[in-house]
Amino acid sequence: MEAEPIDLNSISELIKKHQDEKWGLIPLLQEIQESIGYIPVETIEPIAQALKLSPAHVQGVVTFYSGFATEPKGKCVLKVCRGTACHVKGGKSVLNIIKKELNLEEGKTSPDYQFTLETVACLGACFLAPTLMANRDYYGKLSPKKITSILDQYGRLKGEE
Repeated sequence: MEAEPIDLNSISELIKKHQDEKWGLIPLLQEIQESIGYIPVETIEPIAQALKLSPAHVQGVVTFYSGFATEPKGKCVLKVCRGTACHVKGGKSVLNIIKKELNLEEGKTSPDYQFTLETVACLGACFLAPTLMANRDYYGKLSPKKITSILDQYGRLKGEE
């Protein structure tokens, strides 16, 4: 399965909305990411032209902030916490279970674009350790059974290897 084609018309509308606003780069990038899930490389040049910035400047901002992605992500982005509290309470096991259950490596997206697996330094929910975030939802005090339930909730088919 391939990623859905990019609707360049909708991106062009977003770019026009912020044209000539040098301060509008980050809000524009956020809107594009919210709209299609990532910042396509082919949009760097039109963004730079519209905001009167260099393409290197735009690319630098996109790659500097971890919140921006330059490749399509899954419908469900799983972020496993690697903070101290989560590490002590079994965060590494959480990551290993997800990797095994989804046959997916850290930083990768499943071929069907259902899941993307990431790790983060801290989710700020230490009292719930070990913790993971699925899209915008936090899950804590994780056990193998809870992890399986979360994966099923976000679209993994039962019995899928």
